[in-house]
Amino acid sequence: MRLLGTSIALLIGLVSLSLLNASAASAAAPVNVTKPVITGTAREGDTLTTTRGTWQNSPTSFRIRWQRCDVDGTGCVTLVGETFRTYTPDANDVGHRMRTLVTAINADGAATAASQPTAVVSSSSAPKNTARPTISGLAQVGEELTADPGTWTGAPDTFSYQWQRCDSAGATCVDVTGATGKTYGVRAGDVQHRLRVAVKATNGATAIVTSTPAPRANQRPTLRLISVRFVGFRVYARFQACDDSRKRLTILETDSKPGRLSYTRRFTTLLAPNRCGVYTRNWLPASRFRGHGRYTVTLRARDTSGLTSFPARKVFFR
Repeated sequence: MRLLGTSIALLIGLVSLSLLNASAASAAAPVNVTKPVITGTAREGDTLTTTRGTWQNSPTSFRIRWQRCDVDGTGCVTLVGETFRTYTPDANDVGHRMRTLVTAINADGAATAASQPTAVVSSSSAPKNTARPTISGLAQVGEELTADPGTWTGAPDTFSYQWQRCDSAGATCVDVTGATGKTYGVRAGDVQHRLRVAVKATNGATAIVTSTPAPRANQRPTLRLISVRFVGFRVYARFQACDDSRKRLTILETDSKPGRLSYTRRFTTLLAPNRCGVYTRNWLPASRFRGHGRYTVTLRARDTSGLTSFPARKVFFR
């Protein structure tokens, strides 16, 4: 009987030790091993699904919360009532990223793990242009033009560009090979043409294309003499000047005579040519140009970009 009592006491001691070890193993809050993962397309109207991730210490329950974040994945705000494993982004989520917080719970505590943010949520409809693209810069050979994509609905996430060369009326446009950047260097082949850029906006689902014309490459002004005559010692000149910039011109007049130092004077047109304008100017040549001999009057027009017309001359033999 004494031997039996000893065996029973030993058995009870072993059972007590086993229960103590089991209790120590479960006395710890959950620990995250792998983070939750969101699957699905981040697009308005499409369903996203999150996993719970994997955990140690035997969680008995989980709590899920969906968050709307800024475009850089920060500034996340919890969405009220969104506690399921699935979530369907709406118009309020377009332009944002989504993520989930998963909380694992057991009798000894709780721990939370966050998923990586999704891609930026795109609109379910194609982008729509609300303000057409524009082109800035000087349309002159050697200068650079820059396209602005305009404004769009549908939260487009990418823009692509195609520069086009059109006829002088802005029609019959042809793509310029390789010109697909936001900027474009005006080249000799663009002279006498107008330039246009086609902008494609994409939001991950569909795309739309629109374009806007640009002025053709700026040309040098022209000047044509109508009449040049003396009235006494004073010279009166009447001429036609044309320019595509439709801004005021500087008129350069040069007096010259063999063996004499030439002299150049400048006039500014009070009215800009509406493509073309007719102007009259008069001046008194310096005394060194008077007397017998050949006297030459040379007129040129210069626009605001610095381009100068070919010279127009009138020669007098006195």
